[in-house]
Amino acid sequence: MAKKTTRKVARTKRPPRGADKALSTGRSLAAEVLRFRDAALRKRTAAIRRAAPSRAAAMQVLAAAQIQAVGGATRAGVLVAEGDSWFDYAWHDVLRMLEDHYGYDVESVAHKGDSIEQMAYEGGQLEEFTRLIEKLIRQSVIPTAILLSGGGNDVAGQAFGMFLDHARSPNAGLNDQVMAGVIDERVRFAYVTILMAVTELCRQRIGRTVPIIVHGYDHPVPDGRGFLGGWGPLPGPWLEPGFREKGFAVLDDRIPMAAALIDRFNAMVQNVAAMPEFAHVHYLDLRGTLSNAANYKTWWANELHPTERGFAKVADLFASVIQAGG
Repeated sequence: MAKKTTRKVARTKRPPRGADKALSTGRSLAAEVLRFRDAALRKRTAAIRRAAPSRAAAMQVLAAAQIQAVGGATRAGVLVAEGDSWFDYAWHDVLRMLEDHYGYDVESVAHKGDSIEQMAYEGGQLEEFTRLIEKLIRQSVIPTAILLSGGGNDVAGQAFGMFLDHARSPNAGLNDQVMAGVIDERVRFAYVTILMAVTELCRQRIGRTVPIIVHGYDHPVPDGRGFLGGWGPLPGPWLEPGFREKGFAVLDDRIPMAAALIDRFNAMVQNVAAMPEFAHVHYLDLRGTLSNAANYKTWWANELHPTERGFAKVADLFASVIQAGG
């Protein structure tokens, strides 16, 4: 199995500019979700009391053969995941590989197409995440780790061209000011918010923090390939149209620019994970895992998503970190 682990980085002494407000927003969001869930749990408790006389008669015990047929009663651990299509993809994704190749049970609220801003500020995944934590507590289970994947949908897609100055302009290529505003501020603040919210929810429900693993993405190839040729719930392509709109027609010119954007994204995620509030958060650097050279189609199914082989290699790295204790 691959030996790559999370990057070891020094904890920053104080949050970066603007992060204080994001930390506060995360705590407030966690408190809002907990109030909502507390009210729902009171209703649940009352419903269970009403159903108590008939509950015992409805319970069934599965035979040992049935349990064995689905892999047995044991497991390597329980993971809880929140995220985007790297955790919610057709047939193959990181979470499926962690279940099938490593024996984890994965509880997930990930949804393809979700941005990190949606996860941080709209509350849907966070409320579902809290439900999963509550279900595990009722089973006397504490998650081995929490996995978070997000940010790709914040920088790719219809708005990708905004990162580029036209090929004929004096400053052709990636626009540093736009990257700073979107990645270093907007996406970073969303990351701080969601990590703080998840951290507070675990403290309130479990009584302590749980290791959280976040990741950057690897260097993609903006060749215009979408999902199954541009069909389905996330058709794509997500990068090539922006490059074409800004006059970059040659693939070899696009690849280093896409890599530089992903490097900027990874630096931001690594910086957030190094904040003192997030000593339990571990950044996984996936760059160099999937090739963007001549054999890239072996590893990339399209512009944003790995092949089955690629997802398996990424899952190997997640498993290495989880098995090391986060």
